[in-house]
Amino acid sequence: MRYALIKPIIIATPATHHFNEDIRDITLSHKEGVSDEAAAEHIRQHIPEHDVLLAGFPCQPFSLAGVSKKNSLGRAHGFACDTQGTLFFDVVRIIDSRRPAMFVLENVKNLKSHDQGKTFRIIMQTLDELGYDVADAEDNGPDDPKIIDGKHFLPQHRERIVLVGFRRDLNLKADFTLRDISECFPAQRVTLAQLLDPMVEAKYILTPVLWKYLYRYAKKHQARGNGFGYGMVYPNNPQCVTRTLSARYYKDGAEILIDRGWDMATGEKDFDDPLNQQHRPRRLTPRECARLMGFEAPGEAKFRIPVSDTQAYRQFGNSVVVPVFAAVAKLLEPKIKQAVALRQQEAQHGRRSR
Repeated sequence: MRYALIKPIIIATPATHHFNEDIRDITLSHKEGVSDEAAAEHIRQHIPEHDVLLAGFPCQPFSLAGVSKKNSLGRAHGFACDTQGTLFFDVVRIIDSRRPAMFVLENVKNLKSHDQGKTFRIIMQTLDELGYDVADAEDNGPDDPKIIDGKHFLPQHRERIVLVGFRRDLNLKADFTLRDISECFPAQRVTLAQLLDPMVEAKYILTPVLWKYLYRYAKKHQARGNGFGYGMVYPNNPQCVTRTLSARYYKDGAEILIDRGWDMATGEKDFDDPLNQQHRPRRLTPRECARLMGFEAPGEAKFRIPVSDTQAYRQFGNSVVVPVFAAVAKLLEPKIKQAVALRQQEAQHGRRSR
């Protein structure tokens, strides 16, 4: 995790965030001549014992968009990317040093297909060698339960792979499957309209220049037969689902534009029609992004956003859909209680399995 992405939050709330500038300062993976034993001891000095490790390594080296961009620039990607790809192995070092009962790892869906599946195989083999069993490990079909879409909880299409691992010697994995997450789906999903504010500042409405650029860009790529372009959503449709909110949303908001009554037919005839221009689409506000990611309920403004819009868009775009992982935690609750009981029992008998 990089200091540049998190620094504004830490400054605003220093008492509630324990933050290290670079995970490698803990794992010492960027230092030459450090033995595995010395690195493990350093990790144990800085990371306390824990029952569950939650981690996500950088998405960019494994996402299709990231791979495409890096290929076009002639840069490495995946585990060949020295700056980001190997951070998975920093997570591995922590798991190996602290031996938590469980872990929950999160990444983009396309982690599975990166490098013709080689990347994912390396990850799964590494976790197996550490002595952990991953839930639903053999279930890799089109309905893979490890791939969870946020749209089941909130109106945003956001597929992520979730790897839940159990320490093999504790025998905790039995009967656990992420297929049961469907039991946590809300009976009635909140609509996009419920997440939006009725009035927003004019700065969130696209300028005429930006809207014309996005409109023409989409038309150009549509003519070429590909799907590049903006993503307009219509709040009046209770079933509408947005595209995935990304960390680049601050640039132009193109992936999620909120319709404000723009008439497409008129736009085709005369894009600059004065009346139609009054209905240019807008982007989400940071507050609406917080709701779309599940940080607060519709109509609320309880989640503190102490940073600029740009930083907020980046951070929400890099986040996870909160209800998804609340559901995973709910499924894990009995397993966590079982792990805690085992740990306490070991402590009473003077044993330590970590």
